[in-house]
Amino acid sequence: MTGEGWLSDRATAAELETGTTFDLAECVREPIHRLGGVQSYGALVALEGDRVVVASANAAGMLGVGSLVGAPVGLLLSTEQVGALTGLADADTGQTAMMPIELATGDGPRRFDVTVHRSDGMLVLEFEPPAREPANEFMAFYAPIRAALVRLQRAVTVTEACQAAVQEIRAITGYDRVVAYRFESADGPGEVIAEEVVGDWEPWRGLWFPATDIPPQARLLYERNWIRVIADVEDTTAQLVPPVLPGSGEPLDLSLSVLRTVSPFHLEYLRNIGVTSSMSVSLLAGGRLWGLIACHGRGVQPLSPQLRAACEFFGVALSLHLAALRERDDTAARERSRTVIARLMERVAADLPTGWASGPGGLEQVVENDAVVVRTNGRTIVHGTDPGPEAITALLAELPELAAGQLWHSDRLAEEVPALAAFSGVLDGALVLPLSATGDCIIWVRRERTVQRRWAIDPSAPVVLGPHGTRLTPRGSTAVFLASVRGRSVPWSPTDLAMVAELGRAIMEIAVAHARQLAVLNAELSRSNVDLDSFAHAAAHDLKEPLRGIANTATFIAEDAADTLDPQTTQRLESIQRLAVRMDELLNALLYYSRLGRTDLRREPVNLRAATLRALEVAGPRLEAAEVEVELPDPAAMLAADPVLFDEILVNLLVNAAKYAHPTGPRRVSVFAEPAGTLNVRDNGVGMPPHLREQAFQLFRRLHPKSAPRDGSGAGLAIVRRIVERHGGQVWAEDAPGGGTTMRATFPS
Repeated sequence: MTGEGWLSDRATAAELETGTTFDLAECVREPIHRLGGVQSYGALVALEGDRVVVASANAAGMLGVGSLVGAPVGLLLSTEQVGALTGLADADTGQTAMMPIELATGDGPRRFDVTVHRSDGMLVLEFEPPAREPANEFMAFYAPIRAALVRLQRAVTVTEACQAAVQEIRAITGYDRVVAYRFESADGPGEVIAEEVVGDWEPWRGLWFPATDIPPQARLLYERNWIRVIADVEDTTAQLVPPVLPGSGEPLDLSLSVLRTVSPFHLEYLRNIGVTSSMSVSLLAGGRLWGLIACHGRGVQPLSPQLRAACEFFGVALSLHLAALRERDDTAARERSRTVIARLMERVAADLPTGWASGPGGLEQVVENDAVVVRTNGRTIVHGTDPGPEAITALLAELPELAAGQLWHSDRLAEEVPALAAFSGVLDGALVLPLSATGDCIIWVRRERTVQRRWAIDPSAPVVLGPHGTRLTPRGSTAVFLASVRGRSVPWSPTDLAMVAELGRAIMEIAVAHARQLAVLNAELSRSNVDLDSFAHAAAHDLKEPLRGIANTATFIAEDAADTLDPQTTQRLESIQRLAVRMDELLNALLYYSRLGRTDLRREPVNLRAATLRALEVAGPRLEAAEVEVELPDPAAMLAADPVLFDEILVNLLVNAAKYAHPTGPRRVSVFAEPAGTLNVRDNGVGMPPHLREQAFQLFRRLHPKSAPRDGSGAGLAIVRRIVERHGGQVWAEDAPGGGTTMRATFPS
């Protein structure tokens, strides 16, 4: 993000909260690469073809020639020198390159170090007087740089490497303060993680600075240039002549210039903290700005091209070493997380996903967090510092629809989800791993980040301030940072996201394996059910014939030998006949129950009142005999079901109401429907003990009280349950208001 689009409302509010008069938008808009001047210790000349098109106002005097703009290049350089510089600019040596050149002036030959690059279609030459002879310059820097690089390689952590780097750069350059500054993200704030400073200067280590301290255009220039030197904050800028290019109407693009003049805002910052000279060395990672080595000095300090090249080389080496250390640290962190994930998967493989319900079991170790929220089967469990049920409920309600494994994260919930602003301070960051499309998920929660402001000296001590006040000082910057991060958590790193994504893939793999195993088991169960139904049907059918023979034989014996049988034998024959009839009823129920598993459903809208009237044609006599009054349903009540099987449900439930009618009246049963396709048959009978209700739906299980007649097979409610489950619904018994039982059955549409 660039320009004013990068300046969020929150950043503006953070500036205002500190009481500053600083116009941050003006800083963000500033074209720092086209400020139209260079630092006056050097001179700039831009060539187009064989003519000088642009020159700094001090070029003629410094280079010992007459007016340059519009003059042929031969007035300044020989054909051989121009060719060498052109070849150097076009060579594959990076964006800028340097070579020493000797100019013939009226005072005799003068040597300059010339840095060359191309800009706006021109060859740009920047001349700097040499500090010493080239041979001495090389020997002065080669040995210390080589030793510094050897010491740097011994650092085993990012902080150690940065600390070693600031020590070495301070020793090489002589600056009074050298700090290593690390950005939290490409466009985020930064922290001073290492420092070498003289004893009477205020230490900065541990201080944070807001992202707005280095706006987008400055970050871009740091990415394009490894090094930036400011020799003297009081320098009188040498303006470019002409101030704008005739073709574009803009000043020459000085993005790659080593002499480029300095933003007034940055100069004010340096003056406010008593700095006269500075140098910044970029630390890059993958071509993006990762951090900076920032150097400050009390006195004027121009750096020669050779010393700049040495520091630039050191910055490149440090960037590579830091990249290797970060890669090692990331790899180690990922390995730790993978070990945790492997253990997690071992634990939950047999019980996915409820294996986390009793404890996080390692989820809290996958990424840094303050709490882990596990949501499974409509149940939410929080492990760690609980933000509170209201906060979790609000977060779950605001989550977008996510597919299983599709990560969602935020480190600024109050800003991005306004409904969660009320929970800022306890719920500021969330990383969500959906486990299913039904709302099951794991959420890692982070609270508001806590950053302590630490000063080595009294913050009220007087400092020299420019017209923009305390904003342009480390103290003001840190105050802005603290205001800007309020309500935000530590961001989720790429490693955090990678590890949670890896956990998601592992869970999905187990889920797929479970699904395959379940499919196999379901197929086996289906085959077993078919076999069981076939067996039950065959057994019931085949048993009826010998049963009829037993009953008939008992009848024949009773009839043929009626006059000769003693009373005991007659009673025994009657028992055989009665038991045969009972067995026939049970076999008929078993046959019907087994056929239900093979019956095709013909689901259609069923009028509940009409279905009840049809059921009363069968169950009516039983209800009349028990003196049970029937309350019919609303004529408009409809349910989606197989009409024939639905009638069977009503018959069984109404007969049950007659069978379990209360000994004393009045007796009644009502049939009605509820929204979402629920059938209710409610009676005021003897009721059903809660601990026996589930048993009542078992095949041939009868729960008659002693005073009730013992007719029926005991299969009625089992048949009801099987029919309802064939429709994809559920059936259960509840207490009825005022006593009795309500049988409830659902029929999903």
